[in-house]
This record gives sequence, structure tokens and C-alpha cells, in this order.
Amino acid sequence: MWSSWGCSAAAGLLGALAASCAKLAVGADYMRSLCEAAGGQRTDTCEAVHLFLRLGCAGLVFLCNAAMWTFFAKALRYSSSSAAATVTTTASNFVSSAVLGRVLFGESRAMLWWVGISITLCGLVLLHTSSSQTEDTTKKKS
Repeated sequence: MWSSWGCSAAAGLLGALAASCAKLAVGADYMRSLCEAAGGQRTDTCEAVHLFLRLGCAGLVFLCNAAMWTFFAKALRYSSSSAAATVTTTASNFVSSAVLGRVLFGESRAMLWWVGISITLCGLVLLHTSSSQTEDTTKKKS
């Protein structure tokens, strides 16, 4: 069974995947250069493969965004606070974007970025621990 935490994390990951697919579909010619490196020369086949892969990535943008909004709506439904679901989704998106950027595109992040995400994650932990303590207190009173 999905929890608010799990749905929010999945929504953030899917948002990062959608952004990565958009970068592959619209951005630089990563896929064409891979095809040319595999074949050794520039061919019409590489052009056709490149176009097919770009269209596929464009389709994945829409699929990932639809799934992301579905999981985010579930997270809002399961969560006691919309702020908790929103912050969890945002933090998951930031971390997933950093990992995908490093793996797919070789990007790196500045130290200030890591400081900022660390502060965000600490706030997220505080938010979730305080909301679980509030829920426990409410259950005891009932």
C-alpha cells in the first residue's frame, strides 16, 4: 500500500524523469552522436534513429508528467498536510534531478547546491517527525 511519503517520492522522481526526457528530446544531439560512434560514420540510419528516439522521448515527457500528477494527487489524499506532500515531492525532485543529471549528462552540482538541499532535507525530516508526533497525540486523545 502506498503512503503519502512513497507517493510524494515517486511524484518527485517522475518529475525529474520527465525533465530528463525533455532535455533528450529537445536538447543537444546526444543520441545522434552515440549512433555515429557505434556506426563509425554519419548515415541516414542514424538520422532516422535519432528522430525516432527524440519522438519517443517527447512521448515519455507526457507519460511521466501524467504519472507524476497522479502520484502527487494520491500523496495529497494520503497526507494530513498538503505542505508535507508538496515539500516531500519537491525534495525528491531535487535529489532525483541531481542523480539523473550526473548519470545521464555528466553534470555536477556546486557546493552551495548541496548545502541548500541538505537544509531542505533536514526541514523535511522535521516536518515529518512533527506531523507523526501530532498524529500520535491525536490518536491518544481519541
